[in-house]
Amino acid sequence: MTSLAALTELVDLLREAAPVLAKGAGTTLAFAVASMAGGLVLGFPTAVLRVAPWAPLRWPAALYVSAFRGTPLLVQLFVIYYGLPGIGIAFTPVTAGVLALSLNAGAYLSESLRGAILGVGAGQWNAGFSLGLTYRQTLGLVILPQALRVAVPAMSNTLISLIKDTALVSVITVSELMLATKELIAVTFRPLPLYVAAAGVYWLLSLFFEAVQRRAERHVNRGHQ
Repeated sequence: MTSLAALTELVDLLREAAPVLAKGAGTTLAFAVASMAGGLVLGFPTAVLRVAPWAPLRWPAALYVSAFRGTPLLVQLFVIYYGLPGIGIAFTPVTAGVLALSLNAGAYLSESLRGAILGVGAGQWNAGFSLGLTYRQTLGLVILPQALRVAVPAMSNTLISLIKDTALVSVITVSELMLATKELIAVTFRPLPLYVAAAGVYWLLSLFFEAVQRRAERHVNRGHQ
């Protein structure tokens, strides 16, 4: 009887928490998608600059990648949200969170794409040049399509990891899934079931993006099957 009562209480707790968790999950999803877009926008040109034959273009891109891969995302959040206002640059919590996640993801995405570009044989470059294509045309028409096919799995893994990384924006008062869970725990004093429920939501979101990843891989590989 005691076990049945405890189970009933747990079900009631999760039912009452569901709307709050769903709202937090929606914010988490929006953060992840916005950061994915921002990371891709930053990652592609950075990768191209990293493989450019001109050193003045490579150095700033290399510095950006080194800085954001070599420091914790949490510290980057603090610098952007709490540190930059000290020099007159202030962001809302949402903007600061998306900016930090995008900059961090862009650095990792650029390295995945850079490695894929460097993995394309030198003969492909020579073939493009022999056809009279410029460096830019060879890169865009010959090299990048081949590199993208190789880079998609690694890039997708980076993007999927953003789902989990969004939990860090709770430290700058963004009410995403983790902060919503903490607020529920503060009221109910039931951390275990609520943290497990939050973990389940993160898992479901990750499974969704894994399905998107598999679809993207099939799309870019359709001409090689």
